[in-house]
Amino acid sequence: MQSDKERLQVWISSGNVAIPQLFFKYYKKLKISDEEAMLLLQIHSFIEQGIDFPSHTDIAIRMDIPEQQVMFCLQALLKKGFVDIQQGVNQNNVLYEKMSLYPVWMRLLDCDQTEEIVKEEKQDHLNEGKLFQMFEQEFGRLLSPIEIEMVAMWLDQDQHSPELIRQALKEAVLSDKINLKYIDRILFEWKKKNVKTSKEAMKQSKNFREHTVKPVAGINAADMSQTTKKPPFYNWLEERE
Repeated sequence: MQSDKERLQVWISSGNVAIPQLFFKYYKKLKISDEEAMLLLQIHSFIEQGIDFPSHTDIAIRMDIPEQQVMFCLQALLKKGFVDIQQGVNQNNVLYEKMSLYPVWMRLLDCDQTEEIVKEEKQDHLNEGKLFQMFEQEFGRLLSPIEIEMVAMWLDQDQHSPELIRQALKEAVLSDKINLKYIDRILFEWKKKNVKTSKEAMKQSKNFREHTVKPVAGINAADMSQTTKKPPFYNWLEERE
């Protein structure tokens, strides 16, 4: 009787088959039955072993099902477009066939990509909802239909991100000019300067303030911080070319 170490060595030497996690995650979404899924995995295992076109008999033995059932299952997978049978000619000019699981792998990637898009869209809707709430909080009232339409235009037509619009609102609040005309001007100027993120917007505002607040002779930095209650903010309505 083999020892545990010997049995483990046999198990390791038999090799492993890498199965994509996406397969287990999405095969049900692709309407692949459990039996079809096992058949695909068996084909994948054979291909990994260098057997590109396993026979119905070999697959049936592994799955412990009749060959006819393997044939019907494989035909269903071919009809659904999950398996492809390719033809080629080898070095001896002999025609050969091989199975390819490329179609099912691509469908799995499509599922994953679609799910990511749905997640992003849900997050965008959530961010947009929070954006409108932030405007109403700063305005101290509900937005009018015209104001809602204007904010929506920034998002849909001008393609500004909720993050950048929030930063423009903050800039307006700091400048004590809480109105959509002022915020629209801020976004317009940022777009001209190719400012696309809140980080870039904050950097530009910071650079402006640093160049605006100049040291006064005889007053050190500590005194300046005490005498200057509030740094100047950019008046976007007076922006010039």
